[in-house]
Amino acid sequence: MGAFAPVVPVGPADASGPRVWDDMTVEVALSVMAGAGVEHLVLCDGDDRSTGVVTRARLTALRDSSAYTDRIRLRDVAASSC
Repeated sequence: MGAFAPVVPVGPADASGPRVWDDMTVEVALSVMAGAGVEHLVLCDGDDRSTGVVTRARLTALRDSSAYTDRIRLRDVAASSC
């Protein structure tokens, strides 16, 4: 496992909740979660297909790690978990 928090694959039953594109930054994603009052976001690719779920806890842990930069996008988090 890399330094980034993994993204959980999404099945049809898990695809509920706010959907965001995977090019969103970690900071913006955390802000969206806080504003929506949710603990996870459903990641979507450019074709609006669900690709995974990322949690507030995982993004917060990443943001607090030494590997974090403000340029990390959700797709980077997803790619590092493969």
